Amino acid sequence: MCGHLIVQGTTDTVTILLFILYIQRFFHPIMILATFFPQLSAGMAAFERILDILDSEPNVKSPPSPSEIEVLEGDIVFEDVNFCYRENEWVFKGFNLRIAKGEKLAIIGHTGAGKSSLVNLLARFYEFQGGSIKIDGIDIRDMSLDSYRRNLGMVQQEVFLFSGTIEENIRYGRRDASDEDLWKAIQAVYVDELVKYLRDGLQTQVGERGGNLSAGQKQLISFARALLTDPKILILDEATSSVDAYTEAIIQEALEVLLSERTSITIAHRLSTILNADRIIVLENGQIIEEGTHESLLARGGKYGQLYKQYYEHQSLDWKPGTT
Repeated sequence: MCGHLIVQGTTDTVTILLFILYIQRFFHPIMILATFFPQLSAGMAAFERILDILDSEPNVKSPPSPSEIEVLEGDIVFEDVNFCYRENEWVFKGFNLRIAKGEKLAIIGHTGAGKSSLVNLLARFYEFQGGSIKIDGIDIRDMSLDSYRRNLGMVQQEVFLFSGTIEENIRYGRRDASDEDLWKAIQAVYVDELVKYLRDGLQTQVGERGGNLSAGQKQLISFARALLTDPKILILDEATSSVDAYTEAIIQEALEVLLSERTSITIAHRLSTILNADRIIVLENGQIIEEGTHESLLARGGKYGQLYKQYYEHQSLDWKPGTT
């Protein structure tokens, strides 16, 4: 078509060339916009989700006139507790449990038995639908969240560290702690052995989510962070499952001091944890089906015996392959 116009003398080559260049410059921004439009749409959708989260109201709140708790003794009672994540899909239905002050309780059971749900309710991460959880005779829903959680220490299987220094992460739960208290906590869980090999010591940057540290190092820091708050109730959610044998030995030695004179609830993953517990409960489908000491439960030969042989027996020093 352009050649025909040139032959007829209606236009010339320069005009045609300029026309083509103008067309290209006109469509270039449109092509760029089309390329980035999917990313723009995804970004807007993410932004809307962020706004939804920021505008959402938490289900767990402090009561209008909360009780400010200074120090808890640690006597815990679960009474007829009902809880579900989805309506009518009950995790606990009429659940009852008493944990005495200073008792070391270990919880075992298959995946989905309700172990983590139990400690999450105690930490008030979720609101239960019925019954009560009382500590020292006071319903935890009547306590202010801040004062209640100051009495709780929690070390989870997946440790969350903030971008910052080792010291900042340890001080997170008690930022006004003295240097003396800080070093007592550090030495109690052998973090001092970790930091002495680091060039910047306590000022070492851990990276986002502790990416510059190993799993064992992050776990030790989380223990020091929990210990610094001096909690009366300590929750360990499979806290030694991701560490090597040497680090576990260090942690187990430190736990003897850490757990003394404290009420502790441990989701057991290691044999050493259940052997050191005052009482073991076996959960199945949100109910306690067995409880007692390691020796008494093993002698009974019930569900605990099956779980022990399946998950824990091979960790024993006396275990040999092929034995039962």
